[in-house]
Amino acid sequence: MSMGLIVAALAVLLVLLYLMMSIKIVRQGYQYTIEHFGRYTGTAVPGFNFYPAFFYRVGRRVNMMEQVIDIPGQEIITKDNAMISTDGVVFFQVLDAPKAAYEVSDLYVALLNLVTTNLRTVMGSMDLDETLSKRDEINARLLNVVDHATTPWGVKITRVEIKDIRPPVDIVNAMARQMKAEREKRANILEAEGSRASEILRAEGQKQARILEAEGRRESAYRDSEARERAAEAEAKATRVVSDAIAQGGTQAINYFVAQKYVEAVGKFATSPNAKTILFPVEATQLIGTLGGIGELAKDALASHKSGTVTTPRATTKPGPFDQSGS
Repeated sequence: MSMGLIVAALAVLLVLLYLMMSIKIVRQGYQYTIEHFGRYTGTAVPGFNFYPAFFYRVGRRVNMMEQVIDIPGQEIITKDNAMISTDGVVFFQVLDAPKAAYEVSDLYVALLNLVTTNLRTVMGSMDLDETLSKRDEINARLLNVVDHATTPWGVKITRVEIKDIRPPVDIVNAMARQMKAEREKRANILEAEGSRASEILRAEGQKQARILEAEGRRESAYRDSEARERAAEAEAKATRVVSDAIAQGGTQAINYFVAQKYVEAVGKFATSPNAKTILFPVEATQLIGTLGGIGELAKDALASHKSGTVTTPRATTKPGPFDQSGS
């Protein structure tokens, strides 16, 4: 009995151990390839899977999540013979576990070498300026080439990114000088454009000032001519009035006007600050007679105004300086 119980217990234990070895628990994000005597027969998906032990075994444990490979720094010669250092990263995801397990020996090493060689090819066909300014184009070309090459492996390349591009120190210094020269050139151009705009505005201002000045002179000349015209009309009117007075008053009216001008001229001599002694000409003795004639004219004018009649001035008054009878 004891021996039978021991044998039964060992049998049960062996059955339990066999069942445990046949159960395959696959974690989420992974897939296992199942081999039957070394030949691929199926894929174990995440969860509970049962495959008889000793007849089936797990071949490869494939990570189905998106993964990243860091590309180490590479020395690359560009199209214009410039040596640059660059590195990057590659994002990929396994879509077909059997292909990733059996179509390529070492997936990670194969991807790393594939991206490195194509990075040299793409960047080597471009100039230095293009490699520094066209990173998006480099990434797109690398993604297209590498994704096409990894399709038979059941791998999808989701993204390729260039992390850094490091030109040589002398090229960096030359680029800094070039950038400085370019900025100075732009500054000089802007300064020249500003000076030109300033000169144009100044010339426009001077032109406008000359136009306004010319218009002012024209308006002033017009006003002066109008003033002279009116002065001439006034002078003509005054001349007509004097002529009418002379025609009505005879020589006495002439003596009146002459005496008035004569008195004004003598007054100017008297008010001169430099005049200490005033010498009257001989004709000054006749001024009294002219003033007497003015008095007679005033009396006749008053008498005529009172009586309402116009009388001719008497010729018996004292002669003026322009009367021929007194010469």
